[in-house]
Amino acid sequence: MGTQRNGFCKRETFILSVDVGTTSIRCHVYDKSANIKGSCSSKVSLLYPQPGWVEIDPEELWKGFVTVVKGAVQDSGLQMCQMEGLGISTQRATFMTWDKNTGKPFHNFITWQDLRAAELVRSWNGSCTMKTVHGVTKMLHFLTRQKRFLAASLVVFTTQHVSLRLVWALNNIPQLREAVEDGSCYFGTIDTWLLYKLTKGLVHATDYSNASTTAIFDSYQMCWSGFLCSLLSIPLSILPRVQNTSHKFGSCDPSIFGVPIPIMSVMADQQAAMFGECCFDTGDVKITMGTGTFMDINTGNKPHTSVAGLYPLVGWKIGADVVYLAEGNAAGTGAAIKWAQDLELFSDVKETETIATSVEDSDGVYFVPSFNGLQAPLNDPKACASFMGLKPSTTKRHLVRAILESIAFRNKQLFDVMLRETRIPITKIRADGGVCTNDFIMQLTADLLGRKIARPCHFDMSCLGAAFVAGLGTGYWRSQEELKKLLTTDQHFLPRRSKAEGDKGGQYRAVLQSWERALQRSMHWYSQP
Repeated sequence: MGTQRNGFCKRETFILSVDVGTTSIRCHVYDKSANIKGSCSSKVSLLYPQPGWVEIDPEELWKGFVTVVKGAVQDSGLQMCQMEGLGISTQRATFMTWDKNTGKPFHNFITWQDLRAAELVRSWNGSCTMKTVHGVTKMLHFLTRQKRFLAASLVVFTTQHVSLRLVWALNNIPQLREAVEDGSCYFGTIDTWLLYKLTKGLVHATDYSNASTTAIFDSYQMCWSGFLCSLLSIPLSILPRVQNTSHKFGSCDPSIFGVPIPIMSVMADQQAAMFGECCFDTGDVKITMGTGTFMDINTGNKPHTSVAGLYPLVGWKIGADVVYLAEGNAAGTGAAIKWAQDLELFSDVKETETIATSVEDSDGVYFVPSFNGLQAPLNDPKACASFMGLKPSTTKRHLVRAILESIAFRNKQLFDVMLRETRIPITKIRADGGVCTNDFIMQLTADLLGRKIARPCHFDMSCLGAAFVAGLGTGYWRSQEELKKLLTTDQHFLPRRSKAEGDKGGQYRAVLQSWERALQRSMHWYSQP
C-alpha cells in the first residue's frame, strides 16, 4: 500500500478526501467520475470533563485521521502512491493551542458545543464596552454607508464562536499564557492542527472558509480582525496564516503514509458541502439536515450583512475569486428525531415517514424543536422545547408527525428570512444530510417553499466538496462546469398542487401560524441560556 512514487506505481490516479465531523471521521477515495472507490470511518469520542464542557483529545483525533486514510486506500485495493491529492473538510469553530516547537497541546480541543465561556458571553454582550462599540459603529455606518460598520454594530458573542472560548483559555491555562509571552504558542482549528501534524510542524495555516467561522476574522477585509483581537486581548501572533481554499498547503510527511501526498485543500464542513452540491452560482441554496439544519445561500462576491441573525461566511477562495455565503441554522433537527426514538415513539427512524402519513394531520399538536434555544430569525437562547395542543385524542402518531412538521416549518422560516434579507433570486435548492432521507420532511419542505428541491444519491457532501477543490487544484478535474456534470440526483421533490385544493403549502398557512404562536410561547422560558 505504501509504494514509493519513484518505484513502480499504477498510472491511474485518484483523489483522497477526509471529513472530520462532530461524531465521526470519514475518508473516501474518489475516481474521475466522483465515484467512491474505497471508504473508512471511525468515531470521534467526545469528552465531558465538567458540566457544559465538551472536548476532543487531539492525539486520539490524529490517530483516527491516519487510520481512516490508510483504511480507505486499503478498502479501495489501490496504492497510496496513486493518490494525486488530499482534501480535508472539518467541523467548524473547534480549536486548540499548542507549543509550536514541540507540538505538545496545552489543552484538549474545545469544541463548538462547549459552554464554558457562557458567563463571559453574557458579561461581554451586556457590557458598556459593547454598547460603546455598537454606538460608534452605527454612527460610522451612518456617515460612510459601509456595510462592514453595520455588521460591527450588530455583533453579539455566542458560545459557538471561537472568540470568547479562546479568551477563557488564555485567562485560565497558565502554561498557555506563558507560551504566548515567550512567543512559542500556536492557535488553530482542527484543520490547522492536522496540517501541522501532516507536515511534521512545517505548516501553520488555515483557509478563508474556516477562518470566517471563528468570529475573529473580518470577512469584509479578508484578514484576522485586528479590532476584535485587540478588544479581546487575543494576540495576533498565535493565529495561523490564512490561505486560499484551493492551495498546495504542503505534502504529507512520507513517514506517515509512505509517500508525500500533496495537501490541496482544507475547508469548513458546511462550505465544503455547498461546493460538493455544486452551488457555485449566486442564488444557489443548500439545506443540510443533520444533527442541526444549516441553510446556506451563495451571495456571490459580496458578504451579506444581516439584521436577523444570518451569518456572513466566506464560502471559498480559489485564485482571485471569493464566494460568500449567508447562513442560517436551526439546532436540534436530527437531535429531535433521536430524542423521540429514545422516548420509544418509534423504534426505527425509517418508520417515521409511514407513521406521519398514517394520520391526516397532527390533530392540532405543535412541536417546538428548541433543545438548544432558537436561532435565526428569533435568536432566543432561553427558549424551551415543547409540545403544545395536547389533548385526550392525541396519539404517538400525531406526536411523530408534529416533530417532522416542525423541521419543515423551521426550513420555511429560515428560507423566508433568507429571501427577505438577501433579495437574491433563488436559482436552485439542493438538500443533504441524514434527515433528508425522510420523504415526508422533503416533500413538506418543497410544498412550503413552493420550490423544487433536489436530493443527491450520496449524502457525504462535505467529503465530496473537499475532494472537488483538491482535484481542481491538481488538474484532476478541469472546471466547475465539469464538476456539475458529475453531480447525481436521487430524486426531485416538486411542490404539490391540485385544482380543487390549490397549493399544499397554502393549505398549511393556518397550521404554520399556529406553530409560530407555539414558538412565541416557548420563548424566554429559562432564566439563563
